[in-house]
Amino acid sequence: MSIFERFAAQTRTLLFLVVSSVGLSTPVLSAEPSQEKPPAPNVEVERIEPQEIRRWTTFSGRLTPVESVTIKPLVGGAIQKVLFKEGELVQEGQPLFVIDPRPHEAAVMRAEAQLATAQARARLSADELKRSSQLVKDKLVSLSLYDSAIAASQVSQAEILQAEGALREAELNLEYAHITAPISGRVGRAELTVGNIVDAGVNAPVLTSIVASNQLYAEFRVNEQTYLEIMRNTDHSARMPVHLSLSDSSESNYRGYLHAFDNHLDSASGTIRARAIFDNKDGILTAGMFANIQLGSADTQVSLLVPERAIGTNQDKKYLYVIDEKNTVQYRDVVLGQQYQGQRIILSGLVGGERVAVNSLSHIRPNIEVSPVEVSSQERLAAN
Repeated sequence: MSIFERFAAQTRTLLFLVVSSVGLSTPVLSAEPSQEKPPAPNVEVERIEPQEIRRWTTFSGRLTPVESVTIKPLVGGAIQKVLFKEGELVQEGQPLFVIDPRPHEAAVMRAEAQLATAQARARLSADELKRSSQLVKDKLVSLSLYDSAIAASQVSQAEILQAEGALREAELNLEYAHITAPISGRVGRAELTVGNIVDAGVNAPVLTSIVASNQLYAEFRVNEQTYLEIMRNTDHSARMPVHLSLSDSSESNYRGYLHAFDNHLDSASGTIRARAIFDNKDGILTAGMFANIQLGSADTQVSLLVPERAIGTNQDKKYLYVIDEKNTVQYRDVVLGQQYQGQRIILSGLVGGERVAVNSLSHIRPNIEVSPVEVSSQERLAAN
């Protein structure tokens, strides 16, 4: 073996020993310690229990008077007095206008004189008939004269009736000269003032108008489906409450009841006009006002209600996060009903007694464990 070969062999042996010693002396590296599991996030949950509620449907409407009259003169003449102020409340029978009564007083006097004349003639005819009756019995006068006496007596009685009718008409005209309020309500302005000459009849001018203010109608339009539901429960329609609030307030300050429906459906809009009646307890309501009308169902129903913020949207579907007994988040598709006092009615997808996440929907996901913080609906409403 040459010197070079011996040197190479020695070098290989030395390298093997070095590698072996390094392998024996190098400690084995242990695996990195595992990270601690993060704490479960706190989530407010509400246990959804069935509640007995009344369904409400909201409509827009206008107030119209229950009673209103337009006052026109029934006799002609000059207006002598206007006995009211524009816009004041008047009572039934309260004087409003006076049309010059003197011509009508004179007509009453003439009618009274005509009646007195007719009555005097009737007495004379009655006496003549009595004498003729006796004479005809004694055969001192002919039957034709007796028949004439009977006819004269009958004519005189008819004249009395005619005179009494004329007197009644004259008295009515005198009464019409003093115009009074036919209903209680708020009176409008006087369209004609003192000194104007008015005529009666079809061309009589409008003097003023009165709108009853103790009660008003709220007219609104109901869709066909709601109308059918009401008519199928006609026996219960009297129990359907109606609430009214004015345009400047969301509170239902007035309570009324459903009065009537129109006699036909509008084919263009698919709605029918409905009327509810309300007492104007504080005198604020006025015909023509815009109002919000809430029509309640005749009977209550048991429903599940969840707050709006607990409802998530997944494309065209609505969902809830339900927290099960193991505090695990479960995804649940639901079908929503109407709104009710800031909440939504759940038609399907939820069972009474289940817990629903009411916040942090964007920070949790299905199948993770959470730390539920249970709140009641009263606490939630108080916090809002």
